Amino acid sequence: MKKITLLLLLISNVLMAQKAVKVTEQTLKIKPNATEELNFGFTEGDRIVFTFSEDNGKKMSEVSVAEYPDNIKFKVVDDKKVKKQEIVVIHKSAYQFKFKNESSEGRTVYVLIQRIPPGEAAANFDTAVKWVTVQDTTWNSATKDVVLGYDTLMVQKTRKIVDYEKKYEEMVLDKSQRVNAKTTLDTNRTSVHFTLPKNLISENETKKVVAWAYWVGVGKESNDYWNQNRKMIVGAVQGVASYFSTPLGGIAAGAITNLALPSNGEDVEYALVNEENKKLFMEEKPIKSFDFGKGVATFKKFTESNMLQGRYFVMLKNDNYVQSIDVNVKVSAIIEHKKFKDETYMDRQITPRISKKIVSEPTITTRKMLVTWDYGRK
Repeated sequence: MKKITLLLLLISNVLMAQKAVKVTEQTLKIKPNATEELNFGFTEGDRIVFTFSEDNGKKMSEVSVAEYPDNIKFKVVDDKKVKKQEIVVIHKSAYQFKFKNESSEGRTVYVLIQRIPPGEAAANFDTAVKWVTVQDTTWNSATKDVVLGYDTLMVQKTRKIVDYEKKYEEMVLDKSQRVNAKTTLDTNRTSVHFTLPKNLISENETKKVVAWAYWVGVGKESNDYWNQNRKMIVGAVQGVASYFSTPLGGIAAGAITNLALPSNGEDVEYALVNEENKKLFMEEKPIKSFDFGKGVATFKKFTESNMLQGRYFVMLKNDNYVQSIDVNVKVSAIIEHKKFKDETYMDRQITPRISKKIVSEPTITTRKMLVTWDYGRK
């Protein structure tokens, strides 16, 4: 009697252990040229029971079951259904069930996934999964240069230093120009041109234009004010800067910032342009200028690097109907003259002492991984 009871108990335990537990039962609608995926976790010893069928009896391009990431456990191609396909789980892992539809029509698939636990202790295993970010570290050996120390050596070298330096004013232009009245037979437009001193650069000497200024003044009134400015400047800057001798040189050198200008007298329209715009001015066409205006007298300074060389034109226009005017145009440049000589000096050179050494360096790779719900728990 005892033997019969024990036998019945063993049969009952086996039947309980082999009872299938439903993981999911659902219908998937798979779009044309698309893949649907179901992910679940299973424990060691589980037997997965997998069933699927296409509701309309149409073939699926591919249906597969894989232990993550790509250990294929089951796959069918161009099939309508599979009934109770068993897959034995060797290691606790996440599994991916993929349904691929490569046709131009949608598919409706019934899916039933069950598990037969290996025993009562695993009957309530949670099949949920999650994505986690993990880092893999690999160590790579490489031969590298390692600094053991430094050697210091004093070396004699030669360099250029300034031996002589001087700035001076050079009068580039001082000209009186007649500008006809509007009613004369000739044009009431004219021009005065000038070329700035050319820079000279060699190994041992340089001469460069570092600034320049121009003055435009009409008739006796502007000449009187020019002479007045000269007298005031000579007294004001005596002993401060001796390398310029005219009011315009003082403006270009930056020693003074302003000049006295007449407010009464005949005026002139003026513009500072290049050769291309000179032609446009004479043809009474629109121009682009570096400076322009209208007055009895005016001045302007230039220090921009792109304005310190080349040929320029001062364009003049008289809007007086009956009276011609005489316009005085002056241009002054400040030249910087330097001479160089060789100088010897001692230069400290620091040289590292290098040795080869084998070192190990880590390479860390970050990736996402599909795992069972209890991954990482103790």
